[in-house]
Amino acid sequence: MATIPASARVVIIGGGVIGCSVAYHLAKLGWKDVVLLERKQLTSGTTWHAAGLIAQLRATANMTKLAKYSQELYGNLETETGVATGFKRCGSITVALTEERREEIYRQAGMARAFGVEVEEISPTEVKNRYEHLNIDGVTAGVYLPRDGQGDPANIALALAKGARQNGAVVAERTKVTGINRDGRRVTSVDWAAGNETGTIACDMIVNCAGMWGHEVGRMAGVNVPLHACEHFYIVTEAIKGLTQMPVLRVPDECAYYKEDAGKMLLGAFEPTAKPWAMNGIPEDFEFDQLPEDFDHFEPILEAAVERLPMLADAGIHTFFNGPESFTPDDAYHLGLAPEMDNVWVAAGFNSIGIQSAGGAGMALSQWMDAGEKPFDLGDVDISRMQPFQGNKTYLFERSKETLGLLYADHFPFRQKATARGIRRTPFHQHLLDNGAVMGELAGWERANWFANDGQTPAYEYSWKRQNFFGNVAAEVNAIRTNVGMYDMSSFGKIRVEGRDAMAFMNYVGGGEYDVPVGKIVYTQFLNAKAGIEADVTVTRLSETCYLVVTPAATRLADQVWMQRHIGNFNVVITDVTAGEGVLAVMGPNARALLQKVSPADFSNDHNPFGTAQEIEIGMGMARVHRVTYVGELGWEVYVATDMAAHVFETLHAAGQDMDLKLCGMHMMDAARMEKGFRHFGHDITAEDHVLEAGLGFAVKRDKPDFIGRDAVLRKRDAGLDRRLVQFKLTDPEPLLYHNEPILRDGMVVGYLTSGGFGHHLGAAVGMGYVPCTAPGEPVTDMLASTYEIDVMGTKVRAEAQLKPFYDPTGTRAKD
Repeated sequence: MATIPASARVVIIGGGVIGCSVAYHLAKLGWKDVVLLERKQLTSGTTWHAAGLIAQLRATANMTKLAKYSQELYGNLETETGVATGFKRCGSITVALTEERREEIYRQAGMARAFGVEVEEISPTEVKNRYEHLNIDGVTAGVYLPRDGQGDPANIALALAKGARQNGAVVAERTKVTGINRDGRRVTSVDWAAGNETGTIACDMIVNCAGMWGHEVGRMAGVNVPLHACEHFYIVTEAIKGLTQMPVLRVPDECAYYKEDAGKMLLGAFEPTAKPWAMNGIPEDFEFDQLPEDFDHFEPILEAAVERLPMLADAGIHTFFNGPESFTPDDAYHLGLAPEMDNVWVAAGFNSIGIQSAGGAGMALSQWMDAGEKPFDLGDVDISRMQPFQGNKTYLFERSKETLGLLYADHFPFRQKATARGIRRTPFHQHLLDNGAVMGELAGWERANWFANDGQTPAYEYSWKRQNFFGNVAAEVNAIRTNVGMYDMSSFGKIRVEGRDAMAFMNYVGGGEYDVPVGKIVYTQFLNAKAGIEADVTVTRLSETCYLVVTPAATRLADQVWMQRHIGNFNVVITDVTAGEGVLAVMGPNARALLQKVSPADFSNDHNPFGTAQEIEIGMGMARVHRVTYVGELGWEVYVATDMAAHVFETLHAAGQDMDLKLCGMHMMDAARMEKGFRHFGHDITAEDHVLEAGLGFAVKRDKPDFIGRDAVLRKRDAGLDRRLVQFKLTDPEPLLYHNEPILRDGMVVGYLTSGGFGHHLGAAVGMGYVPCTAPGEPVTDMLASTYEIDVMGTKVRAEAQLKPFYDPTGTRAKD
């Protein structure tokens, strides 16, 4: 056993491929006193039985960057450490068996090109040429990625562990963490036991890389790590005569993947309804263990596979394997600094893509730990996206039944999770359902996404084409553009910042100016040191010593934690009050007329101009109205205490009947905001998007003496922009945009759409994305003089490009 020191800079808990990667990368960065503790043997949890598929393409540019880095790392690791990783670039083929799946994989191919991944769309005949054993009956198309590969999972982990040791890290096996000691928001030490020996390591920080045990270890450290183990099945055949190296094959419509390995064939499955495992905890002696076989569960996959690969019919089964893997509520892994603690990091919950993700995840996390800030946007996997309730074990059990299968399900636009629903409901939930609302879910909140017409089934019918709610959303957009609409915004985060230093604190943490009159609303960003955007919020001054920060629903926790971590010596208290108020947005040219019917308050420009709030009577209750808009129209957000929320809804809804008031959903809001060029945090603006290049310089008060990101704002202003966020509208009204479609400038791919949707009022698909300048500070006229096209499934569609919104470019409609 390795000698375990009494103190360490960092203790890494878990010796799977993720923990080994974190140790390796920290040690390569020159960190000393790195200690990794593994309860049994390295790789003995999930890593040892992973299939070892190593793909480059992921759902976003940065996740793809991390996957590509993993490939490059594994290719060089054998030379560095002498441990054979089994890594080889054999390529991969994904085949579609339906027209809908064909569109999906062809759109993924376009995304791959935008992300710099080598890709080729191939016909069924070309699929057969590259994979001779495949029965191509029913195959509609394929996509080939020549640089995808496979590797030996256990040896990759062992090579990373050896590389960590070579650079001074301590890797201790059969050493279980028995306790984590805390002082306030910091871990101070870790207790361990190895056989009859016990001890304590004082440490500056820990990293939870405990895989399936990550939830349990998180609880020990006082942090929420939502994940659950599921059974994962595959078979390995006997040796098949004449079988040579083949590309990895995925047939997602049959829930199957295939990998040739040493003359045998491995068939694995991501079945639609998974089997969660270990609801009552993982057995203490679990080590390189298999779970009981369940041939009945796997049989439908095998039957389809024998038809798809006829050679399997004559191949004996050498191994029927069932092993556990951990899955998260949204199928994205957990990475980063835990919200509840200031020195607890997490890298866990890798949803069956741990091998291909481990290299990049270890690199990104180690750089984050070393520099104290994210190396690039990691919002997709940042653990602060998880809501506290998502650590609930019953919730995780129910959701994990679905998330495993979603890996190979059709990834339709707007697809909603079906399991573990109905947990967080706004005060208007039943009222909305009674009026035909079709609910979606975000951060656990049930939100009305669209409203069904009388006689229409209130449910999604998914497609890559115009979906069944397309006309409904068009009608909702029309209502807020020409009359009046109302929608529920209660799920948006509401955070109170109060105390004698509230104004000074807000001026430090935010880019806007908060020394404003009571009732003034400030649209603003929280910036990091590089002037990247950490949050996109509105801030309302409620009193001399109190501000209300309104955030997107999904980032409430992350935005609150960002503020808390920058309190320093400011005398402020930060409190989440999201559930305390319901919010109804009343928007459209006739919004003022509707409010005047139910309230004696003055809604005129003189008394309640754009960007101000006021307390009002409404019906027989009280509310506070904020005159702001995310859809570009005259309108108010009505904040009302939850006890009076139902009354206010009923009052407004009844008063609107003779005005043709239309209830609207989140899809309408998203379509309308894109027509207005309003940015969406997490898509159009992220932690690595400079606030000036995002076109949000107007929201930054550069003459303030001290705020986070100020120096980077001034440097960029002086040096000139390297890229700009441009808005696009297709000249052909038929194609649909979703996001990640490649942008071509004068025939060359220069970027991809960060947002895409249909502009129902404009009559064509719209989107936005960053276009690099030909030189720093390139004139706007030169940039817009180019010819632009958007690649939609391999077809280049001409697009108009503007920096100003396509709808109401002067912004007068909201201010009339």
